[in-house]
Amino acid sequence: MAKVVIGLDPHKLSATLEVVDDRERLLGSGRFGTDQAGYAAMRAYAKAWPERVWAVEGSNGAGRPLAQRLLEAGEYVVDVPAKLAARVRLFDTGHNRKTDARDAYSIAVVAVRTAGLRVLQVDGELEALRMLADRREALSHRRVQTVNRLQALLAELLPGQAKKDIPAGQAKALLASVRPRDIAGKTRRRIAAEELAELVALDAKIKKSSAELKAIVLARGSRLMDLRGIGPVVAARTLADVGDVARFADRNRFASWTGTAPLDASSGEQDRHRLSRAGDRRMNHMIHIAAISQIRLDSDGRPYYWRKRAEGKKPLEALRCLKRRISDALFRQLMADAHRAAGAGPGGHCGATQESSAAGSHRLPALRSATSRTRATDATPGSYPTKDRPPKSR
Repeated sequence: MAKVVIGLDPHKLSATLEVVDDRERLLGSGRFGTDQAGYAAMRAYAKAWPERVWAVEGSNGAGRPLAQRLLEAGEYVVDVPAKLAARVRLFDTGHNRKTDARDAYSIAVVAVRTAGLRVLQVDGELEALRMLADRREALSHRRVQTVNRLQALLAELLPGQAKKDIPAGQAKALLASVRPRDIAGKTRRRIAAEELAELVALDAKIKKSSAELKAIVLARGSRLMDLRGIGPVVAARTLADVGDVARFADRNRFASWTGTAPLDASSGEQDRHRLSRAGDRRMNHMIHIAAISQIRLDSDGRPYYWRKRAEGKKPLEALRCLKRRISDALFRQLMADAHRAAGAGPGGHCGATQESSAAGSHRLPALRSATSRTRATDATPGSYPTKDRPPKSR
C-alpha cells in the first residue's frame, strides 16, 4: 500500500485527523479523544494504512504530549509549522474558513508538499532538559512575585529603607530591626517573615535547578557555555528549543527563527532596518539576556556595541546588531557540537543518531542523514572569547 500522511490537529481533550495520499486526496478522517481509550481508537483507525507518516502541528506546544506518545509507539512523526499550514488554508478553497478538520487537512498537505520538515526523535535527555528549563523559568517568575510582595511589606514597615532587588540576607536584617506593637503592624511583619521564608526556599530551588541544567548541558557535550554571556539557563533553553540544529539551512534561517533578523524599513535615500517581532520570543529573550551580559562584562560584545553607537545607531539598534551577532555565534557553536557528536558515532551526545532529523523528497517526507546536511564551513566556533566565562551568567 502507498504511503499516506495523517494530518493531526491536536488539542488538550481531542485530536482531529485527516488522511491524504501523495496526490492530496482525502482517504479518511476522524475525531478522537486524547485519553487512553481515544488514543487507542486513533491508533487502531490508523492501522488501515501500514505505510503512514504522522504530521503534527505544534509539536513543541499543545501537540507535544500526543507527538511523544506516537514516538514512543514507534510511529514516524514530522513537525509542521503553523505558518505553513495557515498558508495552505489561505490559498485553498473555502475562503480561509478555520475548522479542526480543515486544519488537519492543511497540516497533511504541508507534509506532502514540503521537503525538509523536522522529523521528531525520542530523546529522553532532551525532554528532561526541557522540563527542567521550564521549571527553572517558573521558579524565576515566582521569585520575582515574592520579592515584589516582600518589598511592598518592607516599604510599609520601614518607609524609605526598602531597596530594589533586595537580597534575602538584607531583608532578614531589616525585618529583625522592626518590632511593631499594633495588630496591623504585627500582622504585616508576620506576613513579611513568611514571604522571606518563601524567598529563601525559592533561592535554594533555583540554585539546585541551575546546577541540574548545567550538568545535563555538559553531559550532552555542548560547548555553548564557552561563549561569553551564555550560562546554564540560556544554554539549556537553547538546546531544548532548538532540538536538531540541522533543521536550519543556514545562520540566516536560524536568526529568523530567533527573531534577531531585522526587517528592512528603508525609504528613499534612507537605509535602515527595524525590529522583527517574528520568531520564537522566548529564544529571543535568551539572546537578549546574553547581549546585556556581554555589554555589562568585559567581552567583545561591549566594544562592538559602542562601535555601533559611534556609527550613529540608536541604543536599541546597536543592541539588535549585537543580538544578531550572538545568534550567529550560537548557530556556529550548535553546528560545531552536532558535527563533533556525529563524528563520535551512535554513542555520542547532542543529537547523534542513526536516523534522519529532517524530511526528504518533494512529495512525501523521506529519511535523510542529519550529517549530510551539516556544512563544514559552518562547523566553526563563534568569534567570542571562550575563557573566563562569568559565573553569574544565566
